[in-house]
Order: sequence, then structure tokens, then C-alpha cells
Amino acid sequence: MDFLASCYFWFTLFFISALLFPVTFLIWLLTVLFDRRRFILHKATCCWADLVLGINPYWKTRVEGRKKIDPKTTYVMVSNHQSGTDILLLFRLYRHYKWVAKQSLFYWPFIGWNMWLNGYISIARTRGRSKLMMMDKAANAVRDGNSVMLFPEGTRTRDGNIQPFKTGAFRLALDTKSPILPVAIKGTYFAINKNSLLIHKNYNIRLVVLDPIPYEEIAQLDPKEIATKVHDLIREELELAN
Repeated sequence: MDFLASCYFWFTLFFISALLFPVTFLIWLLTVLFDRRRFILHKATCCWADLVLGINPYWKTRVEGRKKIDPKTTYVMVSNHQSGTDILLLFRLYRHYKWVAKQSLFYWPFIGWNMWLNGYISIARTRGRSKLMMMDKAANAVRDGNSVMLFPEGTRTRDGNIQPFKTGAFRLALDTKSPILPVAIKGTYFAINKNSLLIHKNYNIRLVVLDPIPYEEIAQLDPKEIATKVHDLIREELELAN
């Protein structure tokens, strides 16, 4: 039953999070003085998320195109957003980046506290000033050598279809002269629907890394044109047969 599968998933998520948070706190304590980018801590967080997905028997997940990501390059990374599972899945890239995430997530026990330790970037969706502060923090993170991960739809899809992209991520790419790395996520909408805690079994979930878009290709475009270009690339990938 999906109810029993849901109980198992949420229990293991919070049990593992409670178990591993002291470990990540210790890593932060031992590395904070010399690892300014929190590279080691982010890697540990990737392992944390990978473990949560790894012990979940209900979904088959696959990551494609990871080799397209140059670990020495700083990207503005953008993905479509289908469900809360997307966050766990994107950690499976095992590449360094800073999340841009809604402020309320940072208050979650263990998971949100770990986000704070990692120096991820919060945004309060209803506050215009918060968006400006987020853009400043994201730009500083990129200039410090961190890629930044954003969901340009702004929130999870309500119907499974990719929504129009907001322009913030693409303004960031222009302001920092950064390449864009598009990522397409398939299947998570059906695994966990929006505004529901029930998970659904036997879904194949795929994360596909598309070709990076060099800054030179977008330098003469405005943010709306770039948003449309990237949206269309991800939409075309989502429309391909699984």
C-alpha cells in the first residue's frame, strides 16, 4: 500500500537525518576555518541524500550526463521542479553548489539546520527585499567559486507540466558572466504529488544533465530570452520518451 510505503519513506528520511546531523555538524566544526566554500560538508550532504534514496525500494533513480559538469567550472544551475524528491535527486550529481531555497526549509529540524551549516541561500518568496538579498548572496557565492542551484519555476508544478521560468537565475548568469547548466527531472511528480505526503511506488525517476550553455551564447540576450531558451531545452528533454 502507498500508505505503508509513505510511512517507511518519511520515517527513514527523518531517522537518517537525525542520525547524520551530528556527523555533519562535526564535519562543519572541523572544517569551517579552512573550507570556506563548505566543499567537504556539501559532499557529506550528497552522501546523506544518496543514502535516503538508496534505502528506498520504491523508486528506481538514474542520473545521466554527470560527466558534462566540469568540476572546475562555476555554473548557474537550473532545473524544473516536480516535487520535494527533486532536492534529494539533485544531490546525486555529487558536484559542488549552493542551493537557493525557500526560507521555511531552513527551520526544519536536522535537514534545515544542515542547510544553514552549508551556507545555502534562503529566500522569502513574498518579500521583494528578500529576493534582492538572495540575488546579492547568490552573486557573491558565484564569485567565490560556488555554482548555484535554482528552480526558475519558483515552486513545484501543480499539474506535472513545466511552468514558465522566472528571470532571476538568468539575470544572475548575466551579472556574473557564468555559463548555465540546465537539468531536466522526470518522474518525481508522480512519486510525490504537491501538497501530499503520500508517495507512490514503482516509478522510474531520471535526472538528465543537458549541455552547458556558455556565457558567450547568452551575453547579447536579455533575461527573458534566456529564460525562454532554457525552458524550451528542458521541456524538449521532458517530452522525450522515458
